[in-house]
Amino acid sequence: MFGFKKSTVPTREQALPGRPTPIPTAKEHFVNRHALKGPYPEGTQKAMFGLGCFWGSEKSFWQLGEGITVTAVGYAGGVTPNPTYEEVCSGGTGHNEVVLVVYDPSKIAYEALLKTFWEGHDPTQGMRQGGDVGTQYRSGIYVFNAAQRQAAEASKAMYEKELAKKRYGAVTTEIVDAPEFYFAEDYHQQYLAKNPFGYCGHGGTGVSCPIGTGAKLANS
Repeated sequence: MFGFKKSTVPTREQALPGRPTPIPTAKEHFVNRHALKGPYPEGTQKAMFGLGCFWGSEKSFWQLGEGITVTAVGYAGGVTPNPTYEEVCSGGTGHNEVVLVVYDPSKIAYEALLKTFWEGHDPTQGMRQGGDVGTQYRSGIYVFNAAQRQAAEASKAMYEKELAKKRYGAVTTEIVDAPEFYFAEDYHQQYLAKNPFGYCGHGGTGVSCPIGTGAKLANS
């Protein structure tokens, strides 16, 4: 839409300017009615993932049930502040479509979230996911602490070995410190709960991720 190449992340000089204030979004989660932006219950932690179109990605996490306090879709990992969906899709912001997961580690382990992440998409495709092409569809794990990073790196190594057995290429998933998260517009939040027959575009490789001893995460 704005003439940017969708296969590369723009530099700060190339990126769209954005805006100083957040764009409007929903106040509560459409499925469980929890406050979308918090405050979140004491003891909960945050996780963030990018695995293709965020409509289907978000559904895979809220469906985990007990232990999931809130899921929200948004934009992260780019340059433009407070971007809109159209701007992100143009390739002119550098942002990824991501899912923020607020969870209770006493009820669900970060490992379970990692397993959902790996098995929910093909992490070998670079700047696309199936027919969805662009920088906003790249595979990414955005970590909030050292324990999450350790678990993410370990699970990546494990899953890459399993994928190689099935002749998949190298994993292209980025694992970086969690950048600022910008909530997406209201209509994107829990989209597939509001639109049960809406586009999903979400599918994995069919290869199981053997998360276990090698990717243990302390609840810290």
